[in-house]
Formats: sequence, C-alpha cells, structure tokens
Amino acid sequence: MRHGKKFNKLSRTHAHRRQMLSNMASSLILHKKINTTLAKAKALRVYVEPLLTKSKDDTTASRRVVFSYLTDKNAVTELFREVAPKIANRPGGYTRILKTGYRLGDNAEMALIELVDYNEGMLSESKTKAKTRRSRSGRKTSDVATATAHAEAAAAPVEAAAPVEVAAAPVEATAPVETVEAPVEAAAPVETAEAPAVEKEQPEAISDAEIVEETK
Repeated sequence: MRHGKKFNKLSRTHAHRRQMLSNMASSLILHKKINTTLAKAKALRVYVEPLLTKSKDDTTASRRVVFSYLTDKNAVTELFREVAPKIANRPGGYTRILKTGYRLGDNAEMALIELVDYNEGMLSESKTKAKTRRSRSGRKTSDVATATAHAEAAAAPVEAAAPVEVAAAPVEATAPVETVEAPVEAAAPVETAEAPAVEKEQPEAISDAEIVEETK
C-alpha cells in the first residue's frame, strides 16, 4: 500500500524518474531556467532545492553529495562557483514556477522554472516597489504638516470685513406686513349663522294649528 506517499511518479519507474530529474536539475543550474510541464517543474523543485542549500557549504563532502545526485561535473562546478555565492543570503525558495499555457497536441499544462536570483527584470521591479513604500511614521508627519497648512488657510479669511455688509441686506424686507391684513376681511361666517334661526320660527306656528284641531 502507498499510504502517505504523495510525490508524483510521473508515469515512470524509479530509476527513470531519478535520472530524468537529475538531467533537468543539471540543465537548470547551467541555463538558469528551463521550460517543461507543470508536473515535472513541481517535482524538479523538490529535487533541486535541497542541492542548492547544500551548495552553501563549499566542502569536499558537500560536493560529493551533490555530484551523487547530478552526475555532471560541469553542473557541480557551476553550482558551487557561480550559483552558491548569489543565493547565500536567501533562506530557501530558490526557484520560481511560472505557468505558460498549454501545449499543442496533448494540451499538457506548461511552465517555466527558473532561479529567482537570476531574473534581473523581476528583481529590479521588486527594488523599485520597496523604495516607494512609506512607513506609518512618515504618514503621520505629513498629516500634521497638511493639518497646519489647512489651519493657517482657514485663519486668513477671518480678518476680512465682508460679512458685515451681508448682514444689512435682510433688514429691508417688509413683505410679511401685507400678508397679515388678508385674513381680517373674512366675515362670511356671520351671515351663515343667522339663516338657521329664521327657519326655526315656522315649526312653532304649525304646532299651534295642530293643537286647535285636536281640541275640536
């Protein structure tokens, strides 16, 4: 049973898989980047990064261990002379995998695997971004400076005497005096109150006549 074995066999035998990764690791060290499938790139990263860490200790024992994996003298020499000094200050993560699309024919997912310290374009971009970054303390000082500038700008208009002339304009308005006279003319409700009083006298005369007929 293969419980817990999560590595990718890449549809190859053990000997074939190991020799293929050894050749790919040697090519990566010599050329600094190679194009391959995404599955092989991920398997190569696990294979080559421990060798890059081992190369930081330039001893005969380290060279023999690395040579047992690479089996290429030129790759071992390049690793210990050129690559190791450049990755000396990097604590792991020596390679980068970039997806490049799909291969025509079998539609396999392709990728570019490269050594991080040899991609000058991306290193220059990261340095420029680091320079433009500001700390919180710098923002606080700039905020204080802008606040003082706004305070001085707000204090300057207080000395102007223009608001005195604006206050005199509302005094001339006398239109509300005429609107008070309109409700005084309404006297119609007085006549409507007298009309019901006259109608109430007629029922009294009718009631007297009815009383006389009842007595007869």
